Amino acid sequence: MKGFFIALISLALVASCGQSGPRTSAASSAKPQPSVSTDSPVTPVSAALTVTDPHGKTFTLPKKPERVVCLTGLCDDALVELGLTPVATTLPKLLSRPDYLGAKGAAVPVIPGSFGGEDVAKIAEAKPDLVIGLAGVHDQLRTAVEKFAPLWVVQVKSYEDSVGYLRALAQLTDRGEQQAAAESRFRAKLAEGVARAKAAGLDKRPVLAMYGGTSVGVNTTEDVLGHFMSRFFAYPWPSKGGGFETAQAYSIEEILAKAPQVIFVQSFGTSVTESYKDNPVWERVPAVASGKVFEVPTELWASGRGTRAFGIILDEALAKATG
Repeated sequence: MKGFFIALISLALVASCGQSGPRTSAASSAKPQPSVSTDSPVTPVSAALTVTDPHGKTFTLPKKPERVVCLTGLCDDALVELGLTPVATTLPKLLSRPDYLGAKGAAVPVIPGSFGGEDVAKIAEAKPDLVIGLAGVHDQLRTAVEKFAPLWVVQVKSYEDSVGYLRALAQLTDRGEQQAAAESRFRAKLAEGVARAKAAGLDKRPVLAMYGGTSVGVNTTEDVLGHFMSRFFAYPWPSKGGGFETAQAYSIEEILAKAPQVIFVQSFGTSVTESYKDNPVWERVPAVASGKVFEVPTELWASGRGTRAFGIILDEALAKATG
């Protein structure tokens, strides 16, 4: 059972990482990086049926999509930013948040099945003209799904990729005005976040984002969430190399050695703070000793990978770190 639970966490974190690639070296990972410039005004994209994603891959649809099924959080997030609603989702907890669609989101039909093993028959029942999933996870569904709808797999390596996919989906759905408004809000929030973090001295304060249940892992700077956090906080958590689990497998002793003053925890199943509350090493971690360990909602921190999610995460992180 323990092995199954660890595998479940790993699969969930593949979604959260968006299969992120290398970010920064170990020597530079602790220093916050400059945010993107907001000097230039954001331009609405033009409608198009062929788009290029942030990684240079083209995707073409025969017509403007009206019914989109979301198998990954970036899809739900981008649709909401564009003023649209998916016809079915795998993340009802995200959509039903008050800062997403609230009660309207709770009414969206849910696709059953495991992540990467969703019920294809239920997807078909939604009569989609576009299905959006995660690269490396939902590719295996392509043959079955494309019998009734195009499948677009996305890959988020950074928040700039989130912006890129927002633009591409806005082109496909002819929502340029909504895209420009959402992108402008996000870029303004990034700039404001950098200023707030620097004013509060958070750029010199070690912060950690981690996940787990009965075992733990760290959102490193090669992970999309860790990379995002490093824009605003001192974030000394480089990848340890190797495979996914090895790269993020920091022990409690290693966490103590880096002395984070604030910790954000995504718990899957068993609460991390509950599991380690009597651990003598955990108790010595500065954030634990000072009561600055915060359990955060996994549907947002682990699954939300769009501009709306990152903006909400930033607000929550800054508020808790300075409180």
